Amino acid sequence: MANIKVRLDVIEFLIYFWESVSQKEKVADRFFHELADNPDMQLLYDPEFTKESVVKVLSAITNRELLNSPTKKESRFWSQNMRMIEDLDAMRTMVYPVKTLNMDHMKDKLQKDVEVVFLPDTMEEYRISGNTLVVNFFRIMPSMEGDGTVKIEGMDLVNYLDKKVLEI
Repeated sequence: MANIKVRLDVIEFLIYFWESVSQKEKVADRFFHELADNPDMQLLYDPEFTKESVVKVLSAITNRELLNSPTKKESRFWSQNMRMIEDLDAMRTMVYPVKTLNMDHMKDKLQKDVEVVFLPDTMEEYRISGNTLVVNFFRIMPSMEGDGTVKIEGMDLVNYLDKKVLEI
């Protein structure tokens, strides 16, 4: 029987950031560097989106500045973070099912241990890297019915994750 681990470290960092900025609190530059250095964030980096991109974007947001010469991915990261800050209720609706997620029902269907990591991806819906499923947190959408459920790419979050985990 395989194990499934859900990692939310980066999202926890960002919840703090979104809440703080929405209350007009100053977030220290050290915070941005710690987030950018988080091992899970490494899964997102490429020539267009780097550690420096994370620091640059989050610093601009906290200082209420526009981005200077952003790449497409930096612009997307900026706009998605702003969306979270501007609608904390929607953000909380997105976060709750992720924080309470239990994937134990999939253990018997897997041949190897799997990790599911929620990250603030810039473009991709999801990525698979070895035994790790990286899910773009920003693609989670609260239900229009206001019932507290969330979907990703039109599917219930748990059904979506079940399908993607089986791809590993």
